[in-house]
Amino acid sequence: MPQDSRSIYGGQAVIEGVMFAGKHVNVTAVRRKNDEIVFYEVPRTSKRWVQALKKIPLVRGVVGILESSAKGSQHLNFSMEAYAEDEAGEEKDPAQAEQAAKLKEEKKSGWSLSMLVGVAVAGVLSFVFGKLIFTAAPAALEELLFSGVFENKVGHNLLEGLIKIILLLAYLYFISMTPLIKRLFQYHGAEHKVISAYEAGEDLTVRNVQKYSRLHYRCGSSFIVFTVIVGVVVYSLPFFTWDSIWERVYIRILLLPVVLGISYEVLRWTNALREVPVLRYLGFPGLWLQLLTTKEPRDEQVAVSIASFNRMLELDRQMK
Repeated sequence: MPQDSRSIYGGQAVIEGVMFAGKHVNVTAVRRKNDEIVFYEVPRTSKRWVQALKKIPLVRGVVGILESSAKGSQHLNFSMEAYAEDEAGEEKDPAQAEQAAKLKEEKKSGWSLSMLVGVAVAGVLSFVFGKLIFTAAPAALEELLFSGVFENKVGHNLLEGLIKIILLLAYLYFISMTPLIKRLFQYHGAEHKVISAYEAGEDLTVRNVQKYSRLHYRCGSSFIVFTVIVGVVVYSLPFFTWDSIWERVYIRILLLPVVLGISYEVLRWTNALREVPVLRYLGFPGLWLQLLTTKEPRDEQVAVSIASFNRMLELDRQMK
């Protein structure tokens, strides 16, 4: 039996580390070049109205995604700065070394409010801009290349979805060939393994964790696949028609929150049904995409993921 069947945890891979989101705190563990594991800990705080919105079906998905983008960008930025610092090497000037150490300690205990807000806003804007491009570009491309192929809108929507999948797979394949992204995807696999081991009630040791699959139903990669599938269905509804490429793109952008909200509910649904015969296959498209977005982690990467998860659990208990 899982340690706590009511507890659902998630996380994300960062540069040379893993972030886990707890009930009360988000924790990132990063392995430095000298093999030291450092932590970045940020209490989870949300306005009451945000918490209220996160309880409403369809709406909660959009709110949760934006919140995750904002907070996740803070942890990713922390890991990137640690990585850049390691790549640059130790400061030789004593004054610079002292200043760098001081800044490092400040980041461990938490950034200033203005820094947190700035990074969070940048994270949300990056997500929104990227999603808009991923939504609008395939629609415009299909309209330009295949405008006269089908009279039925469903055919055009299916082609649009196919173009999205091809662009997504090509993008993921090529970036996964770079050493840095390959290691990022290995940490992504380590994150999934730790969550699966915890949900199975295993002691979190490297040996135990490595037994589990690097794929997990409740993953952001699965969410991306569902946005494509749900988008095809929503855009094919009879009252969403278009007469020009601009109307088509406009409709896609207007319906983006709807597609995101439904996709989030589908993701939750497939995760709840993953132990049910036949119905468990509904989550397979997302698992297939994870074959690209995750890689088998090394033992030392799993150790970082375990350290992050254990620290998150420890702080969560303290902050009850």
